[in-house]
Amino acid sequence: MKVNSADIVISAASKKQYPKTPIPEIALAGRSNVGKSSFINRMIQRKNLARTSSKPGKTQTLNFYIINDKFHFVDVPGYGYAKVSKKERAKWGEMMEEYFAEREQLKATALIIDIRHKPTEDDQLMYDYLKHFELPVMVIATKLDKIKKGQRKKQLKMIFDVLEMEEEDALIPFSSETGEGKDVAWRTMLSHLNL
Repeated sequence: MKVNSADIVISAASKKQYPKTPIPEIALAGRSNVGKSSFINRMIQRKNLARTSSKPGKTQTLNFYIINDKFHFVDVPGYGYAKVSKKERAKWGEMMEEYFAEREQLKATALIIDIRHKPTEDDQLMYDYLKHFELPVMVIATKLDKIKKGQRKKQLKMIFDVLEMEEEDALIPFSSETGEGKDVAWRTMLSHLNL
């Protein structure tokens, strides 16, 4: 997939602000600091369209990026970060639920997980939550460059088992550093977008 254009459309805090266009969307979910912004930037070959932050919990809105004028990446707030107040977290929860439950343009979600670690309880809850809304999920096991080749199979099996993944959901090893897994990720996304 060749990305010719990629721009931020809006950072939306509520449904009223979502783009009104009928174009399809892929949501990107994951724990704070798992590397969602790096994933987006690698996928679209841009250094910093999505801002990476050393401060977890920084994304507090749904960030809509238009790709090739054909579809949106929607970066949702990272979860599992303790320093955010309960009130803030409740607000995000409502915003996310509204988006995942009601957004017709949403075709699939990329759940980004660190391949080096066992999925957290929050990761498991997120996967189950997405399946509750009957959304296709692709699990992107990022930071692939940080483990030895011989460990890959074992780590991927562990992620698959801990999340109790459904067979139809793709599990894609990925590195934002090297770009490994990028083509598979694009092919999987495009199949959901019907483009």
